[in-house]
Amino acid sequence: MSDLSDLILDMITRYGWWSGPIIGVLAFFESLVVIGLFVPAIATMIAVGGLIGAGLVDPAPVFACAVFGAILGDWASYTLGRSVGPAIYRHRWLRGHRLAFARARLFFRRYGFISVLLGRFLGPVRSTVPVVAGVVKMPHGPFQIANILSALLWVPALLLPGYLAGGRLTHFDFEAEHFAMMALGLCLVPLLLGWLAIRFFNKPRQRHRTMSAQRG
Repeated sequence: MSDLSDLILDMITRYGWWSGPIIGVLAFFESLVVIGLFVPAIATMIAVGGLIGAGLVDPAPVFACAVFGAILGDWASYTLGRSVGPAIYRHRWLRGHRLAFARARLFFRRYGFISVLLGRFLGPVRSTVPVVAGVVKMPHGPFQIANILSALLWVPALLLPGYLAGGRLTHFDFEAEHFAMMALGLCLVPLLLGWLAIRFFNKPRQRHRTMSAQRG
């Protein structure tokens, strides 16, 4: 996996004008059902953020292509799930990932729209939630809203740690280990926000179940 990431970074460094399309394709495959589990998009995009911070790569095409690729990848997974239906869970290529789909179905059943919005930040369900949304026929409008919003949040969340560590904060006289700690902290921010959002949106349901139990 690291070899593939190194190869991609080498291509981006050598052919800077292709950085946008390369990252766009990477974000697309990272968002595809199951395939995304084997694509080193997160580590690569953090590293690309470092290249942007060092002034070696133009940020505009990288951001635009990454957002477009991420949106298209989730859309493709959603369309596949909507077209095939529940039979997709039994497909021979996906049988080894039943646990991942079970987690995604439970996550979607509990949080619906929020699961699509935050699923991109959660590794175990990142590439399976859009398929589940398609299988249960989630309306196109709400799905695309969640899809686009999550991509607009996900891409800068991955690029920013590397960007900051790539040299834009050097005038504050930070040491290398400080940059590493900052990058790690920024990577954890989306996960923390996702956890807080899930806790917040889950409270009304918990209160409803408690009241129902008391009435019963």
